[in-house]
Amino acid sequence: MTGRPDLPGITTGQEIAMITLHDRMARGRTETGLIEARHTFSFGRFHDPARMGFRSLRVLNEDRIVPGAGFPAHPHAEMEILTYVLEGAVEHRDSLGNTAVIRAGDLQRMTAGTGITHAEMNASATEPLHLLQIWIHPDRRGLAPGYEQASLEGEAVRGLRLVAGPEGGDGVLKIHQDARVHLARLAAGETVEHPIAPGRAAFAQLTRGVVLLDGHEMREGDGAAVEDEPGLRITAETEAEVLLFDLA
Repeated sequence: MTGRPDLPGITTGQEIAMITLHDRMARGRTETGLIEARHTFSFGRFHDPARMGFRSLRVLNEDRIVPGAGFPAHPHAEMEILTYVLEGAVEHRDSLGNTAVIRAGDLQRMTAGTGITHAEMNASATEPLHLLQIWIHPDRRGLAPGYEQASLEGEAVRGLRLVAGPEGGDGVLKIHQDARVHLARLAAGETVEHPIAPGRAAFAQLTRGVVLLDGHEMREGDGAAVEDEPGLRITAETEAEVLLFDLA
């Protein structure tokens, strides 16, 4: 394992008071010339038996896609799939008949269930696309395929906001798992705290900026798994954005 230059003495994946850091530079890589992807957990040709996911969180990919490229029609089954667009826009088509453009700041949920085919392409012929692809194991098999999307833009997102969870409704996308996804957009110096109930865990993924998570510095692309802690505290050193997964 390779030590982090910004955290002397701390190595990728080392446990620190039950916080396991996932260094952005230690992620798996897939580069095709059209798509540049970074994999927090095993995916495709990147396979690490020690990195097969965290609780129900199975895939966390950061993808950069050149104009006009993307993922042609392909099947999925028995997975909850979230797409969060950081820059650019995705053109989505699926076998349910859904067609949509998912823009920067939008979140999409697709329940693959018994089977769905979809295509995700960069909607622009000139601008790059930057997104997170997230897979969560559902709480049961055989679900009917489904689709939702929501915009996460606006001042209502300041601080820490629930954006996906098992209840759904009121702007919150429904996922079929005891997992809740929060989004925090923070100004420099702003702090958010999140309690973690006994037996649960959290995973934080930094999408922008620099933060301190319980005193440990994280930069864009870094992740952190938190277990056996009563909660966590995130303080932004710069303007920042964090996705926070609360997992059974």
